[in-house]
Amino acid sequence: MTADAQPAFSLEVSQNPYLFAGETEMHAVLTVTTRGLGGLTGGEVPEAAEVIAIDCSGSMHSPPAKLRAAQEATAAAIDALRDGAFFAVVEGTHAARVIYPKDDRLVAATAATRAAAKRAVRRLTASGGTAMGSWLRLADRLLAAHPEAVRHVLLLTDGKNEHETSGELDEVLAGCSGRFVCDARGVGDGWEPEELLRIVSALNGTADAVREEHELAEDFTAIMRAAMRKVVPELLVQVETTPFARVRFLRQTFPTQTDLTALGTSTGPLTTLFPTGSWGEESRDFHICLDVRPDGLGLLEYQIAEASLVPVRAGRETPAAVAGDVRPIVAQWTENTVLSSVMDSRVAHATNQAELGRAVMAGCEAYDEGDTERAALEWGRAVALASAQRNEKVLTRLHRLVDVVGDPARGEVRVRTDLDLLDVKLSELSRSHGTRGPDAAQDPGPQQTGPDRTCERCRHVSPARAAFCEGCGQAFEVSA
Repeated sequence: MTADAQPAFSLEVSQNPYLFAGETEMHAVLTVTTRGLGGLTGGEVPEAAEVIAIDCSGSMHSPPAKLRAAQEATAAAIDALRDGAFFAVVEGTHAARVIYPKDDRLVAATAATRAAAKRAVRRLTASGGTAMGSWLRLADRLLAAHPEAVRHVLLLTDGKNEHETSGELDEVLAGCSGRFVCDARGVGDGWEPEELLRIVSALNGTADAVREEHELAEDFTAIMRAAMRKVVPELLVQVETTPFARVRFLRQTFPTQTDLTALGTSTGPLTTLFPTGSWGEESRDFHICLDVRPDGLGLLEYQIAEASLVPVRAGRETPAAVAGDVRPIVAQWTENTVLSSVMDSRVAHATNQAELGRAVMAGCEAYDEGDTERAALEWGRAVALASAQRNEKVLTRLHRLVDVVGDPARGEVRVRTDLDLLDVKLSELSRSHGTRGPDAAQDPGPQQTGPDRTCERCRHVSPARAAFCEGCGQAFEVSA
């Protein structure tokens, strides 16, 4: 991106500023939207650097369809690379090896290099173990040679990380955090949901899995197309508090749910920067909670913090200046119970989404322990919450675990007797998929009419007026 290319970053804060006298916790939702990125051309578009890391451990041969699906999906992802994007393919076992190109580097995507890479992928065989930390370490080394690029890793696995310790993986994740974004996918039923979520939480990516091997190529294509649209390597949410407030947590809640709290870095006693990964033209929501001390403040309105956006441009190690408006987060203590008891609609939605995730996980844990009665109770609560939130992806996966025997709004369900282990794992991952609250900011431009809009990336159907997909946050193309 050239120095004078200035995409538009907007930040809105949604909250109920009233706290009952003595309360010490303030919640707000930050809606971040980027515009003006889709039209960048030529020298304005930064390099893209991509590593595709494919599990080739022995278990990928059982059944053989898994490895074939991985090969076909990798070929599809290579085809989805934009011309000139730098890329490499890594074979992942108990070690990591670059299979294309032949030397340890990235190569620009052309018709010739794509064809050569796909030939190398077709020669992959399954043997050895699984050490995902080594795959990510090699990817980091390859990507480091392209500091001007928007850097991304696509990782596929079918099993557990058995050939390195948990501490070793944590060390790699800490070293890679902020250096590239990683999307992780599972195939088969041997992968661990918590492991995938742990990787992408540290690397600002998404985690999911396919139910059928033949779905993998379409998923890889969508991931790669989305990665090729990213043009801002990193966007930081900066939160500056007053001396009587501190950040308890900051969580992304849409389009995916991930806790960013532990990734925050202090740049002063009252200022924290939270990395959100690379951005294209899209919109995301973040739930922030602040601990406040009202002692001696009285019943007036006070600014307790301010939020802003700080982009990191390609090739820069340090953040740029604040982009867009600085938004205050305020608090006003009151003895009026009516004012203080009303929850902001977007905050309520974010809170309910977190509760949905806990219900899904609690049901999975109960089922693993053989307690189907408690599993039905928790999954029933999840069905009720997902129905209220219109979270179709979570509902689809829950319906493979339970039969609704009454009112779904009351969570009246029965655990199915023909449960598949894969469906339980998929439901665990589904808790990371968020939806946008009903009062999310709409496009300020003219309201569009006509048929509903289907997202090419995630296939979610949004209203005709939507400027951004309500399923994944990507911008819809503007009609001519």
